[in-house]
Amino acid sequence: MRPEKQFLLDEIQDKIVNAKALVFASYKKLEPNAAAGFRSNLAKIGGSLEVVRKRILIKAAQVAGVTLDKELLEGHIAVFFADQDPVQTTKIIYQFSSENEDVLKVLCGRFEGAICSAQDVELISKLPSKDEMRAQLLGTLEAPLSQTLAVFEALMTSVIYCIDNKCQQSNE
Repeated sequence: MRPEKQFLLDEIQDKIVNAKALVFASYKKLEPNAAAGFRSNLAKIGGSLEVVRKRILIKAAQVAGVTLDKELLEGHIAVFFADQDPVQTTKIIYQFSSENEDVLKVLCGRFEGAICSAQDVELISKLPSKDEMRAQLLGTLEAPLSQTLAVFEALMTSVIYCIDNKCQQSNE
């Protein structure tokens, strides 16, 4: 194998091993300006995009211990590497896909060591992000306390209103 191809193979293999999740997509007519903006959006959340030849991708995946089905990989292949938050990365992929009709089609993905179908990847993209889940958890923990406080506050104010009304009636 030529040194350039070996270098590319090693680079893709390292990215496959180090990524928390992978998403494989087929693309058509991906314009450079749209791709540059898309790549920068991915980079902001710790993701990246690589366009790779199928043979090199399959070899790199095999060396990294990932089994890919050649039949799933149709057309020109783009590989998305989620290095930080897989859910946010899939959200950006599907947002780009919806904004650019017929440019990107998700084929499959790999999350936590398991190969997922395109439908599974879409479901993952609809999950709330870590920050949203934290906010939901805090809201769930805070709700009973704030409701209890509101009940005590209502009791205290109703007692004060009763005393105030009684004082006004006695003054008349």
